[in-house]
Amino acid sequence: MIMVTREVPRRPKSENRLGITELEALRAKINNEEYVCEAIQRIALILSNELLDIPQGGNYEQRRNGRR
Repeated sequence: MIMVTREVPRRPKSENRLGITELEALRAKINNEEYVCEAIQRIALILSNELLDIPQGGNYEQRRNGRR
């Protein structure tokens, strides 16, 4: 006997519980000056760590995880 399960319609993966798409969420973040500054700082730190051959998860990661 073959059993067929009924599929529940799902939201597109790009949409969260509030109905905001990933693109809309990114647009909101990019307009937040604090977010942009932190992103630039993080990119600079990653590049510096790569140039100095420092392993990932240095001081920045420890401070960042401590804030949560």
